[in-house]
Amino acid sequence: MSLAGRGVVVTRPRELAEPLVRLLEARGARAILFPAIEIQPLPAPAALMRLSEFDLVAFVSPSAVRVTLATRAPWPPRLAAAVGEGTRRELERSGATAVVAPASGADSEALLAAPQMQHVQGKRVLIVRGEGGRAILGEALAARGARVEHAACYRRVCPKADAAELVQAWRGGEIDALTVSSAEALDNLIAMGAAALVGTIALFVPHERIARHARSRGAREVLLAGPGDEQMLERLVAYFHERS
Repeated sequence: MSLAGRGVVVTRPRELAEPLVRLLEARGARAILFPAIEIQPLPAPAALMRLSEFDLVAFVSPSAVRVTLATRAPWPPRLAAAVGEGTRRELERSGATAVVAPASGADSEALLAAPQMQHVQGKRVLIVRGEGGRAILGEALAARGARVEHAACYRRVCPKADAAELVQAWRGGEIDALTVSSAEALDNLIAMGAAALVGTIALFVPHERIARHARSRGAREVLLAGPGDEQMLERLVAYFHERS
């Protein structure tokens, strides 16, 4: 089964889109990159220069890993934790060898369920994240007795782009599916002028929380894939195979 001739929009930040784009193109799809989030580094928090002091450093996204590496922080941490498969791969590519990651799932709740995250009483934990990230990871670890610090090292912003050409391509029959990795990316996409596209085309998301948000924003056909790129790919392939 392939995606030959199918136009699939990838809305990830440009620097994080390549793995999914490669998988799509390997199956014959026309991968259309239209970033709906831009990652802007913030001034390096002082805590990043003290990574060796922490028993555990948790990274909430691949961007958190990339921005940390760009600051020339001491590397790798003694023990790293990843919220999801993409973050785990980014850590391992960077040379981190001791990485805790969820057995399944790709959110804070999944990471908190890992056995290594249960007994953290008295441990020093640093959470590296974007500005305004979810609080659940730090709150839960603090409730388990960890001494938690946060390092906000980047912000997510809406790109200064217009989706008019994207919508025109859809109306011309060049786009068959849309992939969205976060609720924020979906909101940005709508703000850039793609509400008609979101409300009509098959929308593929990695998490039920994002699916619920998409439905609340007018998406009619929302398909839940899974947290990994391979799961996203296989859900796309299965969807179009069922309709062929």
